[in-house]
Amino acid sequence: MKIEKFEDIIAWQLGRELVQFVYSNLRDCRDYAFKDQMQRATISITNNIAEGFGRKGDKELTRYLKISKGSCLEVRSMLYSALDLGYFDQKQFNHSFALTVRIEQTIIKFIQSISIYETKDAGRRT
Repeated sequence: MKIEKFEDIIAWQLGRELVQFVYSNLRDCRDYAFKDQMQRATISITNNIAEGFGRKGDKELTRYLKISKGSCLEVRSMLYSALDLGYFDQKQFNHSFALTVRIEQTIIKFIQSISIYETKDAGRRT
């Protein structure tokens, strides 16, 4: 499948699902600092994918994908706190945790595919 716009990127689509889930499940959370940090980290996943896609070249895209992956791992870490603090129940934790794993794996595969493409492309230029 050819990616023509950032909305075509599976990791972005999964990230959007995670944003909706986190925002809806923290809607009534009164720990505003925690809520704000988790929401910002979650939004960062999709925003960095979009920003990287809009940059020139695969190196820039890869850089932003790595930032997005880091935000994904930050969210995953915060999920443990959300569970421990009672902001998420076990079912909410399991669902959002699984989403972060899928997002991370998808980003890793995307980065690898860019790397393979760069290697093949570089070979043609020599």
